[in-house]
Amino acid sequence: MLTTSALARTAALVGDPARAGMMAILMDGRARSAAELARGAGIAPQTASGHLAQLTAAGLLTVERQGRHRYHRLASPAVARMLEEIMAVAAGGAGAPGARPVRLGPRDAALREARTCYDHLAGRLAVGMADSMVARGQIELESDGGALTAAGAAFLGGLGVDLDAGEGRRGRRVFCRPCLDWSERRPHIAGVLGAALLRTCLGQGWVRRGEGRAVAVTPGGRVALRRAFSCEAP
Repeated sequence: MLTTSALARTAALVGDPARAGMMAILMDGRARSAAELARGAGIAPQTASGHLAQLTAAGLLTVERQGRHRYHRLASPAVARMLEEIMAVAAGGAGAPGARPVRLGPRDAALREARTCYDHLAGRLAVGMADSMVARGQIELESDGGALTAAGAAFLGGLGVDLDAGEGRRGRRVFCRPCLDWSERRPHIAGVLGAALLRTCLGQGWVRRGEGRAVAVTPGGRVALRRAFSCEAP
């Protein structure tokens, strides 16, 4: 049962700049060592270890062990969704009357075009893909959920998207849902379906991972995505 004290504890954990920085690094879905997260957040390794222990104890992070090495990742898609939604609110300056709009630099502009949101695609590319599927009646997205239609299943099958890979249709995770894109302020596709789309785009060589959360569309991918979704890839 959710209590106000539990809500406050979670908010306090995420609200610390160092912890928020490390969690943002993990938004690309990849696991990282404490040393890597410390460097990325610009803090001392000892400080990072203390923060990571708190986040793990609270169930926001999970630790994977490989031999003598320990790697940290976000504990669940729900944690990633919480962070993405906080980013959307923060980017809009909500709760700060008279605040100046945030001016995004070149790095942020690249993230706005195409990036990973934990295990699915986000940014202008992902929103365009979602818009295309909605317009064609291949997917239905509502504020509280989503559904893949028979036409959508046939379309994705033709692209080679394996909807039964990973957690598949019968896992505990939501199969299809909208995720509010923090930069576009419109939904992209998340859930098992969103993860399957990202796997396909990577596997087909349409996109490749860049630094951090950034995703680059390959020349061949630009052609394939335009043909499949009738949207301009960045």
